[in-house]
Amino acid sequence: MNDQPRIDTSPRVSDEVRQTTCYMCACRCGINVHLKSGKVSYIEGNRDHPINKGVLCAKGASGIMQVTAPSRLRAPLRRVGPRGSGAFEVITWEEALSTAVSWMKPLRETAPEKLAFFTGRDQSQSLTGWWAQNFGTPNYAAHGGFCSVNMAAGGIYTIGGAFWEFGQPDWDRTKLFVMFGVAEDHDSNPIKIGIGKLKAQGARVISVNPIRTGYSAVADDWIGITPGTDGLLILSLIHCLLEAGKIDLDYLAQWTNAPLLVNGAEGAEKGLFVKNAESQPFVIDRTTGHPAPWDGKGVEPDLGAEWQGNRTVFRHMVEEYLKPDYAPEAVAERCGVTAGRIRALAAELAEVAFNQAISLDRPWVDFRGNAHANMPGRPVSFHAMRGISAHSNGFQTARALHLLQIILGAVETPGGYRLKPPYPKPIEAHPTPHFVTTPGKPLTGPHLGYVRSPDDLALLADGSPARIDKAFSWENPFSAHGLMHMVIPNAHTGDPYRIDTLFLYMANMSWNSSMNSARVMEMLTEQGADGEYLIPRIIYSDAYASEMVAYADLILPDTTYLERHDCISLLDRPISEPDAAGDAIRWPVVTPDREVRCFQSVLLELGARLGLPGMVNEDGSAKYADYADYIVNHQRRPGVGPLMGYRGDGTATGRGAPNPVQMERYIANGAFHQAHVPEDAAFYKPWNMAYQDWAVKLGLFETPQPYLFSIWSEPMRRFQLAAEGFGPRQPPDHLRERLKQSMHPLPIWYAPYGDEDAAFGYTVHALTQRPMDMYHSWGSQNAWLRQIKGQNALYLPTKLWKAQGFKPGDWARVSSRAGSITVPVAHMAALNENTVWTWNAIGKRKGAWALSPAAPEATTGFLLNHLISELLPDKAENGGHRLSNSDPVTGQAAWFDQRVRVERVAAGDHPAGRGAEPEFAPLPDLPRAGGGRVQNSSRNFAKSFRKLLGLGESAR
Repeated sequence: MNDQPRIDTSPRVSDEVRQTTCYMCACRCGINVHLKSGKVSYIEGNRDHPINKGVLCAKGASGIMQVTAPSRLRAPLRRVGPRGSGAFEVITWEEALSTAVSWMKPLRETAPEKLAFFTGRDQSQSLTGWWAQNFGTPNYAAHGGFCSVNMAAGGIYTIGGAFWEFGQPDWDRTKLFVMFGVAEDHDSNPIKIGIGKLKAQGARVISVNPIRTGYSAVADDWIGITPGTDGLLILSLIHCLLEAGKIDLDYLAQWTNAPLLVNGAEGAEKGLFVKNAESQPFVIDRTTGHPAPWDGKGVEPDLGAEWQGNRTVFRHMVEEYLKPDYAPEAVAERCGVTAGRIRALAAELAEVAFNQAISLDRPWVDFRGNAHANMPGRPVSFHAMRGISAHSNGFQTARALHLLQIILGAVETPGGYRLKPPYPKPIEAHPTPHFVTTPGKPLTGPHLGYVRSPDDLALLADGSPARIDKAFSWENPFSAHGLMHMVIPNAHTGDPYRIDTLFLYMANMSWNSSMNSARVMEMLTEQGADGEYLIPRIIYSDAYASEMVAYADLILPDTTYLERHDCISLLDRPISEPDAAGDAIRWPVVTPDREVRCFQSVLLELGARLGLPGMVNEDGSAKYADYADYIVNHQRRPGVGPLMGYRGDGTATGRGAPNPVQMERYIANGAFHQAHVPEDAAFYKPWNMAYQDWAVKLGLFETPQPYLFSIWSEPMRRFQLAAEGFGPRQPPDHLRERLKQSMHPLPIWYAPYGDEDAAFGYTVHALTQRPMDMYHSWGSQNAWLRQIKGQNALYLPTKLWKAQGFKPGDWARVSSRAGSITVPVAHMAALNENTVWTWNAIGKRKGAWALSPAAPEATTGFLLNHLISELLPDKAENGGHRLSNSDPVTGQAAWFDQRVRVERVAAGDHPAGRGAEPEFAPLPDLPRAGGGRVQNSSRNFAKSFRKLLGLGESAR
């Protein structure tokens, strides 16, 4: 026995472990980064971290491949050939910064709006927005406008928070969990942990989604809905619950605006809330029959009241949703769900919410001063994401889903949906958008915000949009995240005006982050009669050689996430849980081996060179040495900075003076900090005075902010009134009917605008989604993740597969009114019968991301983006105006409205070696600092990586 080989089953993988925050998706999990001789050797989950509790997905573990990726940019670059050619020269950082300042400084001094600064999936929007505000340009936003602004705005306008980062189900108490349109790329680890917990507890999981993958595949029931009809299904469920009387009347009366009176008189006040002498809405107390303050102690609001011809919101709501139009039998065919199944789901919701209700023995006091002995709850919870959001009716669909939660009494109650600090907070706690430019001066407030009435729109004196993306205009009034997908098309045409410099960060706008990608690439290179580019200057920052790099004039290379500081802040996108406010940092666990700099540090240096307020001292010197210095010492308001933990002398949380060793304290604590919500404040947060007082103490609010959930939206009604001809600020005539429909104060449903293409033969719905193993474009160039998803196919439902006689190995020609593609196909049974789909962002342009031109991502990989137009079809009623392919309320890109025609291309008619179409010319390798080119050989990379790990040349 002694001569048997002995195998070390637990080899030592590192000589040091450093804890930081993952960046491979937006979960922001805690990770342990193992180092060996100063190099990353292994990444695992941090078991002490509140987000992932040690769980780590494929993306997180493969972060090691990001810090070693051949596609990493290595030095600042300046374009020396035609834009799009990929011809660059290496320059120094001093040259790069001086060039950027020479372009920006004249704009700030004369016309700051001619700088457009837009960022992709970065997690530092508190800083980037503050920088743009101090530059003085109105043209700033991040990627939310083409991602999920409908979810955010729909939730904030209705319940003061939303799905995904704003809240989560009460995983410990939920008995029925229903997901709408959730793919597996967002919130991946927390949802996996949560669903696992629900399964162990015997709870039911239901998924409503045209595609059955990921979470839908492990659901107890799957409803393969027709895309774009989620809102109609939800309103039909509400119809059934109202019919059966299964609604929480006490919850509606106490915590929502259901008992407020809606003005019924004709004129400019119709549909607004009836106000008292103090301009406050009021209710009718059912014990006295007289008007009473909505926030009065002991008041019992009458939901069914009528007073002087004015009826309550509740009565309007019941009248609307009991219409036969919402009956299951009326909507079944359109939704692709049988009437019986709709009624069964409604019955299941009612059964769990009302017959399995729960209660916590926790006394609490509400904002009216009323004491409650316990916290009753409805153990039904919901979650939704881009599947319902990325439609032109997505805002109203999100509102409808929140209304369903509300009538069940399942928001901020035990077992239901719980909001995360700094949410919940009312619309009134948010800024309105600021846009008035003054040469040499900052804006008077932040760019992005929440509009209350037409008075808040970002319009110039002549009524035209003040922003290049037309956000906060009559076209998209509630565009809280901007319209990033419209920046390049609008700048190209000079509509509403021309810009000089486009400044982009981590936004792959020439490829998978733009609609009509082929045309956008042309827009970026087109020249005017004078021979100058129509978009004169483009500055781009990224860590990797994405497709967008070739279209920039100046490249500012960023670090990878393991080489940088970052701040996951309560001012921005924190890592809170319903029971705790939480924030986190990233810090350089390894040192860059290239001439790259953290983009946020570069931004602060540009700000100092430009003399921007807040970035320079009185003598004109730079106020912050780098981003880490900013994180520790910046104060957004006295005592409140980017990080809440270890303030002052290190013992203060939330409020306190800057602490010079704050960063070190975070690092020692696993790179995160939490402030726990008191037990008696954990539920009923919008109305719970213990929570409101805690939020003020922490610095989330300056004063308590209790409010009512908004079933009837007065801001939306104000826009309807304008469209009806009331008020001093009027919309253009071609938008009046659209505003009357889309800005209905109650959640409604209307057909997605893309459905109109069915009349022209484009009858099939086309969708994309991201897999659990990929979130950002980075994922599909990652050496490990490529082995999971190195290529994509267009998945066809059984009905379409059989009707056209498709066989394995066949291809399909997919066409839309915007173009056509030819792509490989595969059969999928668990799919809505009139829907095709593919994984998003797998397809790459040849030569990009340092991939071999023969890589499957660059040959058979493809995008649906080439089929999607950024503009709606021209119509006579539009009067020649260009309307974006977006939700008319928020401007969210309507990616999932897409309709197509699918035609079989037999395998023999698509010769071997011929790739997906359209094809684009390969991008050349980029120059490296110190000579040479970026190598795109996967063999060379594998060789160098084996050497890094100390493996032999022949190791496999």
